Amino acid sequence: MQVNGYIKKAPLIFLVVCAVLFTSYVIVEYGIFAFTEPSASLIEKTEIQRGSILDRNGKALAVPAAFYDFGASPQTIKNRELFARLIAPIISENESSVLALLEKSENASFVYLKKQIDSNTYEELRKICSRNGFSSAVKFDKLQGRVYPENELASQLIGFVGKDGQGLAGIEYALKDVLLPPQEGETPVQGKNIYLTLDANLQSNLEKIANEAMENTQAESLMLIAAEAKTGEVLSYISLPSANLNDFSSASKTELKNKPASDSYEPGSVFKIFSVASFLDTNSITEKDLFLCDGVYSKKTGRETIRITCLDHHGWETAREALKYSCNDALAQMSEKIDSEPFLAKLHKLGFGEKPGTEISGETPGVLRNPNDRLWSARSKPTIAIGQEITVSALQMVQAATAIANGGVPVQLSFVSKITDNEGREEYTHTPVFKERVFKKTTTDYILDCMETVATSGTGHKANLGDVSIGVKTGTAQMADPNTGAYSTTDFVSNCMAIFPIENPEIILYIVIEKAKGETYAGRIVTPVIAQAANIIIDHLGMSRGKASSLAHPGQISIAGTQPIILDETVPDFRGVSKRQLLPLLERADIQIKINGDGWVKSQEPPAGTPLSENMEIELYLE
Repeated sequence: MQVNGYIKKAPLIFLVVCAVLFTSYVIVEYGIFAFTEPSASLIEKTEIQRGSILDRNGKALAVPAAFYDFGASPQTIKNRELFARLIAPIISENESSVLALLEKSENASFVYLKKQIDSNTYEELRKICSRNGFSSAVKFDKLQGRVYPENELASQLIGFVGKDGQGLAGIEYALKDVLLPPQEGETPVQGKNIYLTLDANLQSNLEKIANEAMENTQAESLMLIAAEAKTGEVLSYISLPSANLNDFSSASKTELKNKPASDSYEPGSVFKIFSVASFLDTNSITEKDLFLCDGVYSKKTGRETIRITCLDHHGWETAREALKYSCNDALAQMSEKIDSEPFLAKLHKLGFGEKPGTEISGETPGVLRNPNDRLWSARSKPTIAIGQEITVSALQMVQAATAIANGGVPVQLSFVSKITDNEGREEYTHTPVFKERVFKKTTTDYILDCMETVATSGTGHKANLGDVSIGVKTGTAQMADPNTGAYSTTDFVSNCMAIFPIENPEIILYIVIEKAKGETYAGRIVTPVIAQAANIIIDHLGMSRGKASSLAHPGQISIAGTQPIILDETVPDFRGVSKRQLLPLLERADIQIKINGDGWVKSQEPPAGTPLSENMEIELYLE
């Protein structure tokens, strides 16, 4: 039978064309789907990562890390005994306690078994759950975490983040919007990396000697700051006791407290360098003016009698000798030569009574009263001049010292060296910010010269380096008793400011030891630490040695003959005595002789004429 006649040619062609077109359309659409990027709605949401905190050389101090909260659905775990046996050792829990929690929550849809596990624990749990058929029963909630590779290093400055990934202290808090920018638009903004001015290796070495000082003095706390004099960049920032940032929740409030920024105290005699500079710069006194110290400054003003005692009867002194011997009497007399307003104006320009304005939060302005204050009295000005009736922070003291080190022009302290984006592109680089001139250069040159005198032959001689010129000023101040409001007879602030080298200041170094046990005199307990720290800094930075200024000397040394040294009722004058002549004294059991250096005795402690007592320690300095 013939059927060809029933199939029309045109309709057949039409059907074939449609089939070809449809097939082509399917192939093209498939190709487009296969080789085209998924639409935005199918792309996994970009994870925003907090930036890192690094030292000036790129050493990691705080880095982002993934943490997980681990939980399970008790209802879907068929073999709870096996699950508990496998899971417990991985999450460092007791098998019975894990099983008890599952049994107790058997009707619950979900229960947390361990919070904030690290990435290694997460991977181990995920694998073991997958191998044993528990994958569908467990859940991992990813958290923004933080790891601090150096543990306690500069802990109060770096700070820490909470469980929600938000900064709670230090740089982590103060610059939280840089480390993790607010997400305002649709485009995600990754965190920036902050490079601190700190040198982590230097910080570590200085923390070692700071901890030794804490142990030796049995002090309650210690602060030490080292900064570049010309840039204001802080190289080391120590506050002890400190906290392990990887376990900050276990730390005490004292360990977490950023004392150099937040605590204020009376600095005592260290403050005299700023007072004398103010007196000189306003022409209230001259370098040649003489002041007679008879052991006490006494003045009657109206109904008020001002009385400020001195540690000794220093006799006639210039400003240089007053700083060398830390004379309260002379400083109080100098304060009479200046009105309160210009004196306070200088101190305000140095930054006292104001927050230092660094990148960290929690700074204290301290207390600097004015004549309108109800607590201001006739004794306020002379008392402030010697570092009392004013409270300062360690940061403020270093900030003010930049004016002395920089020829009268302060430079803003800074903790941030640079900021980069998540791909390493620099977005900010620190440049020094100089403030308004406070002193003439001739004034600061004189103060630096006086500070060098303090280091070579004054109260700070234990800080003397020998081969690098250094200027220091020490201070020992009574602390206020919080219960009575009066000065404590047992608690002291022992501090020292150092600047070196004198001829071209590069480093400002400041140390504060609070509530030391036993010896509290700053000239004995903080100046040796200054010398240690300065030597570490000099070697670490590769600073040249051998530039120390020479002591003025007539060229002849008087030697006290070869006869034996006789000790009777008072300490003799050892000056000019050779080391060989001193050796027989070392065999005596009734006194302790400490000899520093070689050659002939240049200075001594205690001074000649001091009543001799049993087991007295006599320290001699030879050159």
